[in-house]
Amino acid sequence: MARQALAQARAAAKERGGQPGAQPRRVRRGPLRSRREPQLFGDAVRSWLAEHGWQEQVAIGGVFGRWNEIVGDFNAQHLQPVSYEEGELVVAADSATMATQARTMKRELLRRLNEELGHGTVHSIKVQGPARGQSKGRWKVR
Repeated sequence: MARQALAQARAAAKERGGQPGAQPRRVRRGPLRSRREPQLFGDAVRSWLAEHGWQEQVAIGGVFGRWNEIVGDFNAQHLQPVSYEEGELVVAADSATMATQARTMKRELLRRLNEELGHGTVHSIKVQGPARGQSKGRWKVR
């Protein structure tokens, strides 16, 4: 009886076009392109960046290039992005006053940057003030 059921199942599979013991075919969803097929340049670059894991670095470079648009002309004259590493953006201020101003603007800057780059890309902003002169000793009064 089991042999008969197996024979019937095989016959039904043959009628449907399947072969006994063969792996089921995967159904493709959406268009798949061959690497040889032409595609839009922007799409090709985006997929190449994704393959190499460079999307975030390119996005950060774009922010550095469009700094004026993100923070405004006045702030861009006095604040410069220095580096980005592991979610922390370092910004240099040209005066102590602008460093204080940048520290008060941190939340707004974080919001703007994450809108540009994607939520959670920048976790914190470190503001560096202007370099102070190093004195080699105490002040002498004459």
